[in-house]
Amino acid sequence: MSRFLAVTLCVLGMLAGGAAGAEERFITLASTTSTEQSGLFRHVLPLFTAKTGIAVHVVALGTGQALRTAANGDADLVLVHDRPAEDKFVAEGFGIDRRDVMYNDFILVGPAADPAKTQGATDAAQAFQRIAGTGALFVSRGDNSGTHAMETRLWRSAGEDPAGTRAPWYLSAGQGMGPTLTMAAARDAYTLADRGTWLSFRDRGALRLELEGDPRLFNPYGVILVNPVRHPHVKADMARAFANWLVSPEGQSAIGAFRVEGQQLFTPNAKTN
Repeated sequence: MSRFLAVTLCVLGMLAGGAAGAEERFITLASTTSTEQSGLFRHVLPLFTAKTGIAVHVVALGTGQALRTAANGDADLVLVHDRPAEDKFVAEGFGIDRRDVMYNDFILVGPAADPAKTQGATDAAQAFQRIAGTGALFVSRGDNSGTHAMETRLWRSAGEDPAGTRAPWYLSAGQGMGPTLTMAAARDAYTLADRGTWLSFRDRGALRLELEGDPRLFNPYGVILVNPVRHPHVKADMARAFANWLVSPEGQSAIGAFRVEGQQLFTPNAKTN
């Protein structure tokens, strides 16, 4: 009986060890709500996992929160869209090897009635001035995301500071892009959105695209590895494998192939050496 028990325990130990090993084949990616809510990850991540056996667990946050999560060592890499914040993250030693992955653009959406007369404008700062001048409702993400950072820069370019002055027409959602769009649709308000989430957003109500095409609205996404010198516990090799795949021809093709109702949401732009 004791021999049987010893063999059983040995087998169970091997099974447990195998299960633990299998559980370790994942990485944690801190990324933006736009990449998650647009459906991009549901399209590309299974392709990477099928090729490598590495699962990718996504923590979807605003860019600022995603970078803080990574700076604390709670993620293995980030995929975000606020270049000044990304460069600061690398310069402070939290991240290494930032690479371009893809881009889309920001757009201004608002109510069909367009009380601020922004429809067809090509200058985003001018459109924001019109919104402030008319006191038309505007919903901000208010979450320190890449979209929120871009919005703040546009208000500054327009010579306005509605958050600082607590303008009554300026509403802060404090949430991701999807809930912010939902709030804007419910309140007949304007908001700044990334094109990817807008194209995949189903509950638009009376909202419509008001402004696009300003070069300032260019929206690049970059992947950055968490610095293993700063956080030795990160899964550096597997994280690099995913980053390499994203910028490889296979990963870039997967990104470019992702469409909603026939429209491409992200344009791959990894640089080839």
